[in-house]
Amino acid sequence: MFYSRLIGGLFLAGFLSYGVGALLVTSVTGDEGFLATVPAHRGVLVLGALLMLVNTAVDIGKAVLFFPVIERWGKRTALAYTGTMVFEVAMMAVGVLALLMLVPLADRAASGQLDASIAQSLGSLAVDGNEVAYQVGQMSLGFGAMFLAYLLFRTGLVPRALAGLGVVGYATHMLGAVFELFGVHISMWLLIPGGIFEVSLGIWLLVKGFGPAVYRERGRDSRTALTA
Repeated sequence: MFYSRLIGGLFLAGFLSYGVGALLVTSVTGDEGFLATVPAHRGVLVLGALLMLVNTAVDIGKAVLFFPVIERWGKRTALAYTGTMVFEVAMMAVGVLALLMLVPLADRAASGQLDASIAQSLGSLAVDGNEVAYQVGQMSLGFGAMFLAYLLFRTGLVPRALAGLGVVGYATHMLGAVFELFGVHISMWLLIPGGIFEVSLGIWLLVKGFGPAVYRERGRDSRTALTA
């Protein structure tokens, strides 16, 4: 139950930290000439970016904690999920670093070291770069987590209805990221099933935990180790 609750808490923490962080960043970068306002809202921008960066640590934590739970039923799935999560957090971190570069860029524009129009163009490019990195990362996440959700469905480690929602949710999430890269902006709708799954899974693991098979298997492993 400790593992279950820790993983469930990380699902909810990642969802919350990235969501709040993205809202804070967007409140600064949402206007057309946003770079001129960055010095006055530096704290909001940096806090939002750091909250988005917290999600990278959370996702790595989920992958590390999930690995010993699921590898007994599918080692290749466990390795694939961990690998895609590492790639996802790397891309997300690159995007956040691009956002943090807005601070020195705005300072140079304010001091006259860089032409304001050029600085604004570079700032807009940094924001777009974060968006592209995010979509590529989410495409990787959707691919790896879709197989994780299928393993949860196949083994019954969580209710099959919940795991089935995860399979569908991550598949549509991956498609949404692909559509965004092609300029079709429908990902906000396609990520809804995956978002519902992650919140529901987090709450389920906090309250109920994984299915009894996990604990039976763990107990059998412990007895085997003691008699070996």
